[in-house]
Amino acid sequence: MLIFWKQKLVFLATPKAGSSAVETALEPLADVALTRPAVLKHASARDFRDHLQPLLAAKTDARFTTVALMREPLDWLRSLYRFRLRDMIEESGIAAGYSFNQFARDYIDDPRAGFSDVPSQAAFLCDDAGTPLVDRIFPYERIEDFVHFLEDQLGFAITLPRVNVPPAVETGLAPETEAALRVAMQDDLELYDRVTRALA
Repeated sequence: MLIFWKQKLVFLATPKAGSSAVETALEPLADVALTRPAVLKHASARDFRDHLQPLLAAKTDARFTTVALMREPLDWLRSLYRFRLRDMIEESGIAAGYSFNQFARDYIDDPRAGFSDVPSQAAFLCDDAGTPLVDRIFPYERIEDFVHFLEDQLGFAITLPRVNVPPAVETGLAPETEAALRVAMQDDLELYDRVTRALA
């Protein structure tokens, strides 16, 4: 999470949606940078609303605008898989045979089993009713729009570096797994559709 006091702007770091690149580029310019531990770096929109927003409101009469990125949901899960696979290899040296298709099936069976530290994007960005708590959500796949927004708000040119990139691996899905995954990730897919249509 990055807070820009003069511009009254808050960047919420959606997990596995390019937040490390944004923070690497902008942390030196932010007035407040919560980049570690992960529980603070990835404080959700709900966390901000319940805890940090009241604190900021008590210090200034101006309202802070919140902004975040959202990745296409199946691509987001692919990114999570690549990171998990990398961690498994680093920790045990063994990850052979654990395909993305199996990872997706495990996620469908219980999204929180083994994934408890990474909420779904809809859970990160919305309240319990599915209403977005973030003022501006940009699709990760159109990150150039997000960069232009930041440049307009902050008044300087921004170049995002490539950081924290997981290794490329096979991420194919069986048709029946993809169909089941789309049902399991319905909230995320509907939110992503709204986000992309808003920029059309």
